Amino acid sequence: MERMKLYEQLVNLPGIAGHESMVRSFVKEELEKHTDEIIQDRLGSIFGVDRKKGPTIMIAGHMDEVGLMVIRITDEGFIKMLPIGGIQAEVYYSQNMEVIISPTKRIKGLIGAIPPHINRGSDEAKKDLSFDDLLLDIGASSKQEALDWGITVGQAIVSQNNYYVMEDGKKIVSKAWDNRFGVGMALEVFAEAKKLNHPNTLICGATVQEEVGLRGATTASNLVKPDLFIAVDVSPVGDFLSKDHPRAFGKLGEGFLIRFYDPRCIMHQGIQGYFEKLAREHHIKCQYFLSMGGTDAAAAQYSGAIATTVGLPGRYIHTNAAIIDVRDVEEVKKMLLALVMNFDEAALREVKKNV
Repeated sequence: MERMKLYEQLVNLPGIAGHESMVRSFVKEELEKHTDEIIQDRLGSIFGVDRKKGPTIMIAGHMDEVGLMVIRITDEGFIKMLPIGGIQAEVYYSQNMEVIISPTKRIKGLIGAIPPHINRGSDEAKKDLSFDDLLLDIGASSKQEALDWGITVGQAIVSQNNYYVMEDGKKIVSKAWDNRFGVGMALEVFAEAKKLNHPNTLICGATVQEEVGLRGATTASNLVKPDLFIAVDVSPVGDFLSKDHPRAFGKLGEGFLIRFYDPRCIMHQGIQGYFEKLAREHHIKCQYFLSMGGTDAAAAQYSGAIATTVGLPGRYIHTNAAIIDVRDVEEVKKMLLALVMNFDEAALREVKKNV
């Protein structure tokens, strides 16, 4: 799907928290096509700048995906792993993975599943799976062979990507929508806004280490001190749950998510009202979303910014394969561009009145 080419390139890149260098290089190359002013903080978050006289709007996706890290190589050549980000061991059972050796070398492997023939009748078959139970099998016959191939402690391990468009032509599966989507959208909005006569100083790009504590947003927002910070992220919709389920918020194909509550960021009432009005006036599809997780918006609040999330509905995030809908991608883009074009000093004053 040509419209999603940028996003396909991004999701194919590996980059768990602390290992985002390949994603950052891609983001920098894209930003350099549209601006000479690029800022980067000491953790590695990176942004392009379009300076105007109006309020400073910061739009950010986060580069990192959930994944694993090499913590030990056994004498037999298997790899023990540590989860990086909020993931369940069951998700990785019997999955194809890649150890990232360098930008040009990856070693494929499989997280082995114990056949039921071995565990049948034992207590092992009944217990909950943990990462301590998992081994990555890369085909090495010894620790030395794994070392010879370039395996070392601290390397990133990511799911082997299986990107494809589903039968309806609208939904797409990939490993890292959370949150290469947000990165791609920040790049798209920046490129388009540069051609428009908008009133704001616009700072668009990507943060690091969101999945391990919103670290990049903390340093980047305090570097920039924006008036308004928008985290663009994928949120886990519950449209496959029963309608009376307490987490059954959001549905694919029904527009961007107004994240009115999460435990670390209760939506600023002024910006919620402004979003609702803007979406209504510009005929942008939106839906309300309650989350028990957090986004970079939570950290950006500590810089003094009005901070919130523009969410993309996603099914099955924090697994090796999530689903998004391109119709929602368009609604997110429409909302962000409407915001960039219409949010000025008068709007900022009005929003601040309604805390």
